[in-house]
Amino acid sequence: MPGARATTTRLDGSIVAIDTEYMRPMQDASHLIVDSGRAAFVDTGTNDSVALLLDALRQESLDVGDVDFVFLTHVHLDHAGGAGKLMQALPNARCVIHPRGAPHMIDPSRLMAGTQAVYGVEETRTMYGRLQPIEERRVELAADAAWYTLGSRKLQTLYTEGHALHHYSLNDPASRGVFTGDSFGVSYRELDTASGEFIFPTTTPTQFDPIAAHVSIDRIMGCEPLQLYLTHYSRVGDLPRLAADMHADIDCFAELAMAQIDNDDPLPPIQTAVWEHLSARLRAHGWSGDDETMHSVLDVDIVLNSKGLVSWLQRLKKEGR
Repeated sequence: MPGARATTTRLDGSIVAIDTEYMRPMQDASHLIVDSGRAAFVDTGTNDSVALLLDALRQESLDVGDVDFVFLTHVHLDHAGGAGKLMQALPNARCVIHPRGAPHMIDPSRLMAGTQAVYGVEETRTMYGRLQPIEERRVELAADAAWYTLGSRKLQTLYTEGHALHHYSLNDPASRGVFTGDSFGVSYRELDTASGEFIFPTTTPTQFDPIAAHVSIDRIMGCEPLQLYLTHYSRVGDLPRLAADMHADIDCFAELAMAQIDNDDPLPPIQTAVWEHLSARLRAHGWSGDDETMHSVLDVDIVLNSKGLVSWLQRLKKEGR
C-alpha cells in the first residue's frame, strides 16, 4: 500500500488509535502508545495494515527505530497477521507474545492452516496474504503479570483467557486503561447511541470458554480502569455497565448454545438465536438504524461467534459433559 495515509484518532496525549482498514472502516484498530520519544504498537491488523501503521508513526514524527515493542494480545490474524511484516520494518522492536501463541508467529504454517479451516483457502489468501515469520530472537514471551518499560511508562501483561488460550491484556496504569484485545468483547462506534456504547462478547472458534471469559472480565476490571482500548473498536468507558452486559451475554450465549447440544446441525439455530438476541438488545439500547445496516455491522461477528459456540459444544460432548 505505497503512499498509504492512516486514519488515526488521538485518544489522549500518548495513545493513538489507527484504523487498520480490515474489512470495513472502524472495524479493527491498532493502538500506538508513545512515551518519552519511545513507541509501542498494540496489535497490528493484517499485512495490508502495515503501511498504515508506519504512516501513523510518521504522523507522530517518529521513526521506525523509535519503536521498542509490538504487543500482540493474541495471534488471531485480524490482530497479528501483519506482525511479521511489521517487525521487518522495526529494527529495534521486540514482539511480546503469549507463550502459547509465540510458536505460531515464529512458524505461522499451522496458524495459516487453522485460519483456512475457518475461512477457506481463497478467502484466507485474500484477507491475510502470506504470513511472514518473526525471528525467534526477537520474540519475548509474555509472562503473566510481567511489567515492561516504555519510556517512563510501565505496561503489564495479564493473562485473560476465555476468547483464546493465547490471550493477554495490557494494563496501562498511566492512562487508567487496559488494552483488551478480544477479552472484553467488541463495541463498534456505529452502534453508539445516546445510551452510550453497545458491547457483546466475541466467541469465535475455537477456544471459547465461558468460565474463563467471566474470570478475564473480572481481572480486567480489577485493574480499576477508567477506560478500555478494544481492538474492535478502540476506546470505551462506562465500564461497570459494559462489564455487566458482557457477563450477561456470556451466560446468554452459553445457554442458547446448550439448547442445541443434541442437535446434529446446531449452527443454523444458534446463528438465528444470536442474531435475535443481539438485534433485540441493540433496539432496546436505542439504536434506530434499519435491519440492513444492522446486518452489515453485526453479521460477520454473528457467523464467527456461532461457529465458536458450536466448537464449544463439540468440546463439551467430547468431554462427556
